[in-house]
Amino acid sequence: MDKVVIHWLGNKRPKKGGVTWGIPWKRGALTRDELVKIEGENGEDITVQSWITAYWPDGSVKWTAHAASFSDTPPQRLYAYKTVGPGPLVSPDVDGFMSVEQTDDCIDVDTGMITCRISKKGSDIIKYIRRGDVTVCTGAKLVCIRESRSIASGLRVRAEEDFESQIVESEIESQGPRRCVIRIRGRHINKGNAATGIYRGWLPFDMRLYFYAGQESIRFVYTFFYDGNPYADFIKGIGMTFSVPMAGPLYNRYVRFSGDSGLFCESPKNLMNKMTYGKYEDLYRMQIEGKPVSLDPEQDSRFLAMVDDSAVWDCFKLVQYSSDNYAIFKRTNEHCSFVEATRGNRSGGLACVGHEKGGVAVGVEDFWQKYPSSLETLGVVSDIARLTLWFWPPDCEAMDLRHYDTSTHVLSSYEGFDELRSTPYGIANTSEFALYCFDGMPGNHMLVEIAAECASPPLLVCEPEYYRKTGVFGEWSLVDRSTPQRAFIEDQLDALVKFYKGEIERRKWYGFWNYGDVMHSYDKVRHTWRYDIGGYAWQNTELVPNMWLWYMFLRSGREDVFRMAEAMTRHTSEVDVYHFGEYAGLGSRHNVLHWGCGCKEARISMAGLHRYYYYLTADERVGDVMDEVKEVDYTVGNLDPMRAYYPPDPRFKTHVRIGPDVMAFCSNWFTRWERYEDEVYKAKLFKCLDFLKSHPYALVSGGVYGYDPDKTQLHDFKLSGGDPFMFCFGSQFIWVEIAQAIGDSVLDNMIMDMGQFYSSFMEKKDEKLAEWGVPNRGFDMSVYSSGLAAYAASRRGIKGLAEEVWRTLLMDGEKSWVRLPVESEEVTSLITCVKPVTEIPWISTNAVSQWALNVIMSMGLIGDTVPKGIHELLKKRQSRLGGGASDR
Repeated sequence: MDKVVIHWLGNKRPKKGGVTWGIPWKRGALTRDELVKIEGENGEDITVQSWITAYWPDGSVKWTAHAASFSDTPPQRLYAYKTVGPGPLVSPDVDGFMSVEQTDDCIDVDTGMITCRISKKGSDIIKYIRRGDVTVCTGAKLVCIRESRSIASGLRVRAEEDFESQIVESEIESQGPRRCVIRIRGRHINKGNAATGIYRGWLPFDMRLYFYAGQESIRFVYTFFYDGNPYADFIKGIGMTFSVPMAGPLYNRYVRFSGDSGLFCESPKNLMNKMTYGKYEDLYRMQIEGKPVSLDPEQDSRFLAMVDDSAVWDCFKLVQYSSDNYAIFKRTNEHCSFVEATRGNRSGGLACVGHEKGGVAVGVEDFWQKYPSSLETLGVVSDIARLTLWFWPPDCEAMDLRHYDTSTHVLSSYEGFDELRSTPYGIANTSEFALYCFDGMPGNHMLVEIAAECASPPLLVCEPEYYRKTGVFGEWSLVDRSTPQRAFIEDQLDALVKFYKGEIERRKWYGFWNYGDVMHSYDKVRHTWRYDIGGYAWQNTELVPNMWLWYMFLRSGREDVFRMAEAMTRHTSEVDVYHFGEYAGLGSRHNVLHWGCGCKEARISMAGLHRYYYYLTADERVGDVMDEVKEVDYTVGNLDPMRAYYPPDPRFKTHVRIGPDVMAFCSNWFTRWERYEDEVYKAKLFKCLDFLKSHPYALVSGGVYGYDPDKTQLHDFKLSGGDPFMFCFGSQFIWVEIAQAIGDSVLDNMIMDMGQFYSSFMEKKDEKLAEWGVPNRGFDMSVYSSGLAAYAASRRGIKGLAEEVWRTLLMDGEKSWVRLPVESEEVTSLITCVKPVTEIPWISTNAVSQWALNVIMSMGLIGDTVPKGIHELLKKRQSRLGGGASDR
């Protein structure tokens, strides 16, 4: 077996540290009894901890996950290959393994560099952390501030109430020689009424702590869930605070914040006073560089008197108010005002506090992107300082999760239903950060490097050619510029990614609840996106832009595309999905607010959207989200997606569409089956597939069916004309992947029929429609169906069908939706626009996602039939239109 080439994403390898990544395997290439070995580019063994994350239906291994820990700069490239071994998939014992022990009260983790005691009850997540003989942390807990509002006697009153974490359960989720994961679940609780013993718990949380052998750092993945009343429970602040022991003279205590490029470097006692010149200026420079300073009580008595007389700064904080504005403040004590120290644009999201013998640093991923956020140190002059990471800082206005209006706007704004079902109850938000533990004050250069790695954690990935060779994720193509016409198409795909990447920055699509999402439709009159027009505002996962970005990464290996897709996965899997409550497992369709739409849909939350990130990174939190939707069909049973069109039917529980509802169910069940070999969900999947195979028109018609979730039973109900919903939510990838995985030729032919039927190349179409009682309406080729038409053209050798696909995608401006070539306009002199903009007036994320996905699929199947000269033809057409973008 050839060795699998592995490299660092974006060629950004760390100086040291732990990493977890995934590797796919072709069907039959690896059995569960075989061993995966990893070696460096010079043939050296790399000790890894490995486990299986997915299986092929024949029982062979489909995906493995691997964890490695590097004490020095790792190789630029690694190689994976199988070898005979006893299993499980773990390399032989070597030095540097860590130990994990637990009692009834705590879990102790020793990485060889740090020892961490994690609580099983109480408020402290962490009891202490020691590095060698130095205790660097004496406690860490989650904190929250609830704001309540009232108006009485003409007075507007805002009251704040403190909450802190209360642990419900702590467990060793996974344990091995190179990596262990501790999972902690609980809620935030107030101090309550001591006399009555009445306390309030809210905002459940789920936190994972990741430890790697030989490392002095801990990675945190923290999720909180909203379970309050948005009209009464405003979150004023939410964060995590670490207690850090302090010692030594105040001028040898340090505070560091990362700025735009360098560090804010100060001390509670800066050596700057009117005598700071000569050797004292040199000592001051040493202090700013983080080096311990020695002063002699006798020789330096005059200078020490100046130092003693100078102000003592006890509190420092950095507040990121927006994606482009932060400020750093400090104050002497809580009775005095803050003094502004400096301002900047985008902080690197790192804070460090400590003294000459120890300290800690916190580095945050997406710190400025998920504004407002803050880093704060308090009590630096005392024996115990507090370093607090605020995911939402109390310095800013409280979160306001209320709906944007008191009614819906179905007719004017495409908001789905008259029912106002806008509620944040059950949504979540996940943040990632790392804690570094030091036995002395780290150098400033080290802190800058740590900040960069925390902001964009290093990851190992495979080559695009290998991902495709293994046959995972259905049919898709690699980047191919071998001919002028192929190169032209690749240019268009790249141009669309470049435009959206630019729009995220130009339109500032950042913020705690927004980062990772993009807008739905453009308003060419106001020269802005339709941010305030109901169903045309935030995209959520409508028409699967997630899939577009993930396939763009898989085929190219581009780091920038990976980070876009990663942010979208984090957002859409948490904010757009209900994790408990009435809508558990469903997601909210597009709206002005992410949770605002009355359409709560299985398609928005389906596992098929998030499998890419899970298998590439083995991220447990995304694995949780995929588990949550395994029985979403029961929730659909209680909230009929077709309730606006059909009354309840006593024959079954609810109405569903094959696309997108049943497709989403099958995506969830297939994912559950391949991850756990769960026979229950395999049976549910196959029962639905058997129904489809007994009704050949089920994948062709835009039919509505009855569904009984208790029996996983579909029922005939009503057939209608061709419906794009059959195609536009990723079905071309999901159905093909399922059919190929289970080797079902009947299903495979039904999928080809589905693509071919929506074209000019289906014999006796009218006769079949008449036989089924379906009107010949909506069965023309469109972008939606082009990918599956390409699948049929490739597998059945229908050249004319392949040509029709390319005419639809490239040459028919109305059908393709995407104006080619893709070109943007610079709008610089509009008095009705607040600033110059770059725009594509016809742009629609629905259109772009679907066009790009179907092109990516078609390029791998019928790329050799792309019309010659298409690039020249389209450029001439654009030139005739006057250049730039045109109206649709």
